[in-house]
Amino acid sequence: MSDTAGEAKLEVKQASKEVKESENVAEKYSAMTVSKNSDMNMGELSSAFSAVPTHKPVKKQIQFVEDKQEFSRFPTKAGRRSLSRSISQSSTDSYSSAASYTDSSDDETSPRDRTQVNSKGSSDFCVKNIKQTEFGRREIEIAEQDMSALISLRKRAQSEKPLAGAKIVGCTHITAQTAVLIETLVALGAQCRWTACNIYSTQNEVAAALSETGVAVFAWKGESEDDFWWCIDRCVNTEGWQPNMILDDGGDLTHWMYKKYPNVFKKIRGIVEESVTGVHRLYQLSKAGKLCVPAMNVNDSVTKQKFDNLYCCRESILDGLKRTTDVMFGGKQVVVCGYGEVGKGCCAALKALGSIVYITEIDPICALQACMDGFRVVKLNEIIRHIDVIITCTGNKNVVTRDQLDRMKNGSIVCNMGHSNTEIDVASLRTPELTWERVRSQVDHIIWPDGKRVILLAEGRLLNLSCSTVPTFVLSITATTQALALIELYNAPEGRYKQDVYLLPKKMDEYVASLHLATFDAHLTELSDEQAKYLGLHKNGPFKPNYYR
Repeated sequence: MSDTAGEAKLEVKQASKEVKESENVAEKYSAMTVSKNSDMNMGELSSAFSAVPTHKPVKKQIQFVEDKQEFSRFPTKAGRRSLSRSISQSSTDSYSSAASYTDSSDDETSPRDRTQVNSKGSSDFCVKNIKQTEFGRREIEIAEQDMSALISLRKRAQSEKPLAGAKIVGCTHITAQTAVLIETLVALGAQCRWTACNIYSTQNEVAAALSETGVAVFAWKGESEDDFWWCIDRCVNTEGWQPNMILDDGGDLTHWMYKKYPNVFKKIRGIVEESVTGVHRLYQLSKAGKLCVPAMNVNDSVTKQKFDNLYCCRESILDGLKRTTDVMFGGKQVVVCGYGEVGKGCCAALKALGSIVYITEIDPICALQACMDGFRVVKLNEIIRHIDVIITCTGNKNVVTRDQLDRMKNGSIVCNMGHSNTEIDVASLRTPELTWERVRSQVDHIIWPDGKRVILLAEGRLLNLSCSTVPTFVLSITATTQALALIELYNAPEGRYKQDVYLLPKKMDEYVASLHLATFDAHLTELSDEQAKYLGLHKNGPFKPNYYR
């Protein structure tokens, strides 16, 4: 017998012996666990498993580079820009279809400190990297495929140029979907300058693509607070160009113009506002008699409330939480603060995945709706110690306080689905006794002295647009509504709209909805003359009164 054959036989014999010993151990363990009167202790269990022959693995040294940021206090003004730059170095610097096209070579330098030029020789913009134009254009083209209604409106009105002469300054989330809206406004004759309403929601490659076409964009993902206001000012304060229309999301642009450039603000022909926060600020100005231009409240239009706020949040809340935390929702105890349309969307999604959902509410009508939908309405302090996830969506301030954060259990997740970052008292967490640890883009662990960790997402800013993406089709509905509102205010004869806040005419709401029905191959039933007369309606609408919500 050769040496090789002998070695092979010996190996087979050894393997057979190991299998037999393993079977004996399995029988022994099975007998122990099945027996009701078994007195096996952990020592016996340990010795049983130690009988299984093991092969000692070869140890390999793997070194991990510790990449964390600790913040013991709120950064100073001088340090905020460097902080935002270090945060934006993550591979998720810009979200777009779960991909990022960020040139890491530019990460160390703030866009404000660099001069970039597009292919036309213009430098009237400030974005992360103008070289990302090609990728941004692809993102916009993908978005256009699911925004057929807005593209249809563009084609129908392009020859008429209803926005010819309009100089629109905008402050919204800068995403591929917003880019389709901006390019539609340009196609209808408008000149546009744009900035971001959220320091984390800008898709850098989309901002670059817009800048390449001649739209003056001042925005990038990971701006500091100082950068944020600088970008707004650059949009408004430019030589030889004065805006006459405002498209706002949150009211920051309107507030800045009102405070800093009152003479320019007085010459504005109309404001279109799409958020709860911004609309609230407009009504405050109107009530105080300080609103000197007409404004359109798009947020309370049916096409915004019942689609963007409800259906968009129903899908994007899960996307944002999954991307940032990889959390499993089944069995988790979740509190949703606020049961408006955004809250309803969030709750529906969480309930469908098996979460135990609680609601906090101040409005008895919304609270009753929550009860009828099968949710328990509570005060946050009653259950704060047992909660796994808190989601705020009220539009208010200090909905979750430092005292409540102190009482949350280890590993709890805190996030916001409202427009503003005021709902969670984040400022109170920037104290010397707490440590901030950045674990991934838009995810911070706040560590208490006893070792407890609370997971804070997007530093309390809007979760879905800061940490993920949102459904394009739903945004098409909102964008079409915004475009029509701008056209209406810009072309309205003098005297139709006074210095007040108005709701979108119901006829326009219904027109926006009708443009989107073709996507579903939906066919509307038409009223007969007799039916229309019986209901007291016109055959072509509007079918609901203006007060209908």
